[in-house]
Parts: sequence; structure tokens; C-alpha cells
Amino acid sequence: QVQLAESGGGSVQAGGSLRLSCAVSGSVYRSVCMAWFRQAPGQERERVALIDSDGSDGYGDFVKGRFTISRDTAKTTLYLQMNSLTPEDSAMYYCAADPNYCFELLEEDDFMYWGQGTQVAVSS
Repeated sequence: QVQLAESGGGSVQAGGSLRLSCAVSGSVYRSVCMAWFRQAPGQERERVALIDSDGSDGYGDFVKGRFTISRDTAKTTLYLQMNSLTPEDSAMYYCAADPNYCFELLEEDDFMYWGQGTQVAVSS
């Protein structure tokens, strides 16, 4: 069993930065692959970034080198550093975890555990 709790969302101006955190509780063995997703009103949920237990990571094309995903050594916290934010980045951001390795996930959003989300609003 894994519980995820996001924090760090808020309102920022375009060009600003924000650092999201996801606190992980429960079995670390059930959170091998972790990821950040986002969903804006009227839009489909999309994967922002993912990271495996060995630190290997991957990003959505829309990130354009602006975001960085990371985990602490104990794997108890997931982070998403977001720089050069634009209004198009405004969305609800979700943390997700799965006991499988990232390459084993057949679907982009096939994660077993999900957080409740944290809102990000970027103004012009």
C-alpha cells in the first residue's frame, strides 16, 4: 500500500519557477516507478515526467528542458522543479507511483497509486 500527497502548487507569473513535492508513505517496494502528470480543464491528462528507482528519468515533449524530476535517497519524496513557466503549464499536477519498473508499464498512465493533486496557476 502506498499513499501520495502533493504540495508546492500555487500562483506564479510567467517566467517564474515552482517546486512541487510528493510525500510517499507506505511500502517503498510498491513505488518503483514514479511520475508527475498534469491535467488542465477540457484537456486529457498528460505525463510530465517519470523516474525509476535507479534514477533514470524521462520527460514529455512539452517540457522543453524546463522541468526536472528527482527523488530523495530514501525514496520518500518525489520532486518536480519547474522553471520558465508559461500560462500553458497551468493545470492540476498529480503524483503517481507503481510497483513495476517504468519500462514495464504498457500505457502511459497505467499507475497503481495516485495523489489528490496540487493546483498550478501561471499568469501572463
